[in-house]
Amino acid sequence: MIKVTIYKTDRHEYVGFDAQGHAGFADEGMDIVCAAASALIINTLNAIERYTSDKISVVSDDSEDAQGLIEFRFTGGKPTHDAELLLKTMILGLQEIEDDSDYEPYIDIIFKEV
Repeated sequence: MIKVTIYKTDRHEYVGFDAQGHAGFADEGMDIVCAAASALIINTLNAIERYTSDKISVVSDDSEDAQGLIEFRFTGGKPTHDAELLLKTMILGLQEIEDDSDYEPYIDIIFKEV
């Protein structure tokens, strides 16, 4: 299962997220749930890095036996409007996957206040 933990402040500002695991929907290379979640997450990270001025930290485990770990944090304080919008778009896409009864057992999204 893919587990995504979204971190928010008490003021409802996003400060980062962790994503880990593999969906297990199908064999490696054929897993559409994993591919969809990965595309949303990686594209969001790339877009924030390229199109915003936000300071970020990204840690990923890309070793041979990797567990699909990505840790993303805003390090420069409150995210810009554009970065927050990009992150909200990623969350929307992930929630749409989670809300589909065919894919719900393969992804879990948790919101955590920090």
